[in-house]
Amino acid sequence: MHEQSNQRNLCTGKAQKMKELTDDLLQKIEGIRDHVQEFRNEGRTFFASSSFQTHSLPMLHLLGQIAPEMPVYFIQTGFHFPNTLRFRDEVAKAFGINVLNIESHVPKVQQRDAKGNFYFTSDPDYCCFLNKTQPMQPLLERFDIWVNGVRADQNANRKNLKSFENTPQGGMRFHPMLDWSKQEIWQYISIMDLPRHPLDAQGYVSIGCEPCTMKPAMGDEREGRWVGQNKTECGLHTELISK
Repeated sequence: MHEQSNQRNLCTGKAQKMKELTDDLLQKIEGIRDHVQEFRNEGRTFFASSSFQTHSLPMLHLLGQIAPEMPVYFIQTGFHFPNTLRFRDEVAKAFGINVLNIESHVPKVQQRDAKGNFYFTSDPDYCCFLNKTQPMQPLLERFDIWVNGVRADQNANRKNLKSFENTPQGGMRFHPMLDWSKQEIWQYISIMDLPRHPLDAQGYVSIGCEPCTMKPAMGDEREGRWVGQNKTECGLHTELISK
């Protein structure tokens, strides 16, 4: 009886918080709900992926409510901050989502250049291919739809994406957060009282693999990634889209 009362209070609290969101955000959330239900009605198989940064959480929080059966894959590159791995596990438990790891089939001992250094020091594109893009490919062959949280305001490449894109494997990408602004992301995080990645407090903004992530100088969302190199994407959102 006590457990049922707590559950009712929790549901009431969520409903009250939803009322604090703008009408525009509520419409976007309803659109995500409609698309996911359409996938179900059509018998489509779908999965999500996430890097488990703070700005990833609105999508994960919504999916936990809209599609708790949807698997969420985390690309375990072997180079993540330990804080990210702990945060991933905390979020999975708090949101009730099914998080699964995928990783490269190429052992780390074979991920070194002629000087014996890891490829992220000399060929970061190849490092990203081995540890991110290549491990994702079997999922795109297995599932019909890949749900991921890219946003148009993150960089020039993502600004040109559409809500639905085809994959080279013949499936579909769905970008439910594409038209969410940075301000809307943080409004949702604040109103729904979502947790923060612990590195946020240290000045990190975009958090990827530890060797290729720095604190940004100007605060732009992805400025701290691959600093000093002609690189803004790991390949997931460039190579895994049909041209």
